[in-house]
Amino acid sequence: MGSTWQRLRVDPYGMTGLVVVTLFFCVALLVWSGLLGQGWSNVSGESYEGASQAHLFGTNLLGQDILQRTLFGTATAFEIGLTVTLCSALLGTFMGALAGWYRDTWLDELILWLKGVLDSIPFYLFAAAVAFALQGHPAAMHLAMIVTFWTTTARIIRGEVIRIKQREFIEAARIIGLPGLTIVFRHVLPNTVHVLLVQSTIVFVAAVNTEVILSFLGLGIQDGVSWGMMLAESSQEVLAGHFANFIAAGASLFILLMGFNLLADALQDALDTRRVIT
Repeated sequence: MGSTWQRLRVDPYGMTGLVVVTLFFCVALLVWSGLLGQGWSNVSGESYEGASQAHLFGTNLLGQDILQRTLFGTATAFEIGLTVTLCSALLGTFMGALAGWYRDTWLDELILWLKGVLDSIPFYLFAAAVAFALQGHPAAMHLAMIVTFWTTTARIIRGEVIRIKQREFIEAARIIGLPGLTIVFRHVLPNTVHVLLVQSTIVFVAAVNTEVILSFLGLGIQDGVSWGMMLAESSQEVLAGHFANFIAAGASLFILLMGFNLLADALQDALDTRRVIT
C-alpha cells in the first residue's frame, strides 16, 4: 500500500483527480449533515433572477436558488454513485468469484448465461420496465443500475479468480484441506482488491452519467434534486436565454466525472506492480 501511494503521489493528474473528488465528497458530507443545500426546494426569489449576493448562481423558473440545488445535487450524485457502486461490486464480486472458482461447471455456465441475458437487454428499456413495475419507487433507478452493472465486475473478477487459483499458495491451501469457498473469500478475493478498486471508480462514473440520462427520460430520482434533473429543466430554459441551471449542473458534472476519470487512470497505473519507480 505504501508503494501504491508513492506512485499515486508523484502522478500530477492522479493527485488532481483525488483533490477534486475529495472536495466534492466534502460538499456531499456537509449536505448530508444539514449544513449546506437544505434550501434547494425553497422559493426564495423571483423567476430567473440573475447572479446576486442573495443568489450567487441566480434562480430558476420557480425562483429556487440554483446554488442550493447544485450543492444538494452533489450529495445526490454521491448517494447514487456510492450505492450503485457498492451494491454492484458486492454482487459482481460474489458471482464472479463463484463462476471463476467453479469454472466449466453448471454454476459457471448458469452465471455466464445470466450475464449474457442481462447484457443483451437494452439498458434504458430495462430501466423503464423496472420503473413501471415499481410504480415510480425511488429505488427503481438504483435497482435497474445494480442489476445491470454487476455483470462487468463479475466478468473481471471471474478472470482474476481463474488466474489466481492456479498459484502455489492456493494449491497449498487445498492440500491442507481448507474448503473451497473459504479459500476463495480468505485467500483469492483479497488479491483482487486492486482490480476491484479501479473498476469501482468506473462504475461510479457510469452511475452518475446514467442518472443524468434517466432524468431526461423522467425515470430519475423522485424525492430530491440532482444535476440530471437540473439539466433536464435547462433543456427548455436555454431556448429562452437562461443558462444558469445548465452551466451550474453541467460544470459540476463535468468536473466531478473528470476528477474520477483522472483518479481511475492514476490508480490503474499505481496498482500495477510491474511499474517501477525510478
